[in-house]
Amino acid sequence: MVWLQQLLNLRIILKQEKKDYVLEKLTPDEPPALSKAAHDSFLKHIDDSLDFSCLMLASMVPDLQRDLEHYTTFDMIEHLKEMFGKQDRTKRFDTMRALHATKMEESGNVSTHVLKMKSYMDQLERLGSPYPQDLATDIILNSLLKSYNAFIMNYNMNGWEKPISELHEMLKTAEKEYLK
Repeated sequence: MVWLQQLLNLRIILKQEKKDYVLEKLTPDEPPALSKAAHDSFLKHIDDSLDFSCLMLASMVPDLQRDLEHYTTFDMIEHLKEMFGKQDRTKRFDTMRALHATKMEESGNVSTHVLKMKSYMDQLERLGSPYPQDLATDIILNSLLKSYNAFIMNYNMNGWEKPISELHEMLKTAEKEYLK
């Protein structure tokens, strides 16, 4: 997961420098010496890739540095995906399972419950699988106690589409009413 965040940060830097193509394109073969423009483009790609492969290596632990020091930027990304992609998939699966299994406890606090649900959704977003807002809202509402059914019906009948932060505030207010 850390490598994924580093990749996202690197993409931001590359995009700002207008050099993000080095992540998406293989290093081209050296063109024939007859075309100066093609040769200059080739050299630019090599230089840009070298600049950013050094940035990537600098952010890695020494063992990974040794393993990847001779890779191009593109090849490093592909190798990292191969090495860590299965770990992220397992983590995503486990997080998704936990999210869908979470139900509010009878004596639980709605604020704590919503924050727990939101933390799972934030984790999924960091793993590259964000939930659309309407689906996130549905999952949260579906996880509430039956005592919130009137709130849920009101929410749906009014056609509200609130961000989770606003839904959270609305549920805290509703909880005060239910605890009277």
